[in-house]
Amino acid sequence: MSRDPVATATAVVAMLIDGRFGEVAGRFAPGLRAAVPPGDLRSAWATVAAAPVAVTGPAESEPGQAGLVRVRVPVGGCTVVMSVDDRGVLHGLRFAPASAPQWAPPSYADPRSFAEREITLGGGPGATVTAPSAAGGAGVVLLAGGGPFDRDGSSGPNKPLKDLAWGLATRGVTVVRFDKAPAPTMTEEYVPAALAALDVLRREPGVERLFVAGHSMGGKVAPRVAEADGAVAGLVILAGDAQPMHHAAVRVARHLGLDPSTVEGFGRRAALVDGPGLTPETPAAELPFGLPASYWLDLRGYDPVAAAVALPVPVFLGQGGRDYQVTVADDLTRWRTGLAGRADVTVRVYERLDHLFRPGAGPSTPADYARPGHVDAAVISDVAEWVARVG
Repeated sequence: MSRDPVATATAVVAMLIDGRFGEVAGRFAPGLRAAVPPGDLRSAWATVAAAPVAVTGPAESEPGQAGLVRVRVPVGGCTVVMSVDDRGVLHGLRFAPASAPQWAPPSYADPRSFAEREITLGGGPGATVTAPSAAGGAGVVLLAGGGPFDRDGSSGPNKPLKDLAWGLATRGVTVVRFDKAPAPTMTEEYVPAALAALDVLRREPGVERLFVAGHSMGGKVAPRVAEADGAVAGLVILAGDAQPMHHAAVRVARHLGLDPSTVEGFGRRAALVDGPGLTPETPAAELPFGLPASYWLDLRGYDPVAAAVALPVPVFLGQGGRDYQVTVADDLTRWRTGLAGRADVTVRVYERLDHLFRPGAGPSTPADYARPGHVDAAVISDVAEWVARVG
């Protein structure tokens, strides 16, 4: 495939139109493969691509983050948005409805009560500091989920980490959130940047207690960040996955009703992660989501629940009842069992909320992520009140 970003994007759109989702996934960077397996790509495309499907206008490109080029191609009833590097590899892919609404502040956020500034963390990733006019003593570092998420946790028209940052800052909590970049291990993907963000918070006026708040994989890795820092006052784990990720991939594939061959493929790759044959030399192409062996070896040696149990800090566990990616039965139960008997653990299950902590009704589906919404106000209030009283 051509290394020209526009030509790459145009070729990818042709694959989507032809239904060649496996070939599209083959162009993904490892982090994107972890977030969007071919079956999910097929499901998401079916929800937004109007029939007949055809390119309806010229591709547009602009500089993106970390040296990438962002390309937009109008197709049918949506715009395909891709982040492409100079090798023709895709680091981001989303389908924006043709009339996609812009993110607007949630009703619980008051932009007049805080200020934001852009920074870089030790010359590394870009970040945003959201500083309230009257800091209440608590500072929070937000960790996005697994995959190539930006500092806002952008998913379609939704920005759940920005919702959290603005909602918490309105209530006096200082927040730092940062862009993630792919790395050979989960630890390298999160911990250095998170530690640098905690150091930023230490220098912020009015901040006296530091917290790490992670969503999804960010919740999984939050105990490792706290362990590395040594002075974190508490952990906020929102839809943090405790079930091994390769096992969850098989479960989710079955839940979504993907074809048996896809489910079987996930199962074969998961078995390789579990088996004695996994070594640093195992090809990434043979492993789940195309992530390198170093990533899986790091994950295999890490038990997030045990890590949280070993930390002498309070924990807030939040879980959406409609979440099919991280569930009450498969993940929250593990956290609850491991942390049972701890008086400093707070658990909140929000029955009507999905993986992004937005309200809804009925079973949650991948198509829901194209629907705009905000983190529910109850989650903002619970987290803000919890960090205010801890420490």
